[in-house]
Amino acid sequence: MTKSMTAFARIESGNVTWEIRSVNHRYLDGTFKLPENFRGLEAKLRSELRKKLNRGKVDCLLRVSQDLDEDQSIVINSVQLDKLSAAIDQTAAKIGNPAPVNILDVLKWPGILSTETADQSQLEKRINESFSESLKSLMEMRAREGEELKKIILNKLLELKVIVDAVKLEAPIINARQKQKILDRMADLNQDPDQNRLEQELVYLAQKSDIAEELDRLYTHIEEVQTTLAQSGAVGRRLDFLMQELNREANTLSSKAVAANTSVQSVELKVIIEQMREQVQNIE
Repeated sequence: MTKSMTAFARIESGNVTWEIRSVNHRYLDGTFKLPENFRGLEAKLRSELRKKLNRGKVDCLLRVSQDLDEDQSIVINSVQLDKLSAAIDQTAAKIGNPAPVNILDVLKWPGILSTETADQSQLEKRINESFSESLKSLMEMRAREGEELKKIILNKLLELKVIVDAVKLEAPIINARQKQKILDRMADLNQDPDQNRLEQELVYLAQKSDIAEELDRLYTHIEEVQTTLAQSGAVGRRLDFLMQELNREANTLSSKAVAANTSVQSVELKVIIEQMREQVQNIE
């Protein structure tokens, strides 16, 4: 299933709220913003993220309401408080006659004050479960977005194939006209060229303007994109590579064009390929 890298999920469970945002990125880049007293959960959460996602920049924000319930109590981190107190005393000794320290400011210092529930493990369990739920919601949205991107790209491939078919149909006619144009020019000049040399030149021009290989490769790449879109897992990088190959063939086709119509069709090919490439950038 084709998946997008752009999605958002928000899950609330009691006093626990998770918000996860995902955008396109070359690799998987997960960022966690957690309250200080839940930092110990990050390694486990990050491991779960890596198991579920392959690519994307993912921002995970956890909010835990600090409203005190009946089963919560205020806890002072004595070790951190001692360190802060020592730093205050050391600073006061150096500057002399400092302003008095506000106790409320001390309590607001990170890591000094926290709340502790009667069963901390239950809160951590709720955090882990709600993260799994929000990650599932994110993946579902990425899947829905991915299916829409797949439809857009498949429609663009059909447009691409129509143009390639038209170029293939016109190519022999254009080559025949090119050959006749040269013969007519020789006749107008009343020249009687060496037939062997003339044939060599005509063969050279035919080879120079021959686009059969480019058309064959365009067909092959179109089929490969369709096949890749039908696969499961992360396919974004492969699709990006195929877009580069399609663009390469379109450029070569344009350089070999000997008719104005073929040049216009080459430009149309490149426009469609660029439109597909923009969509591919969002695929995991």
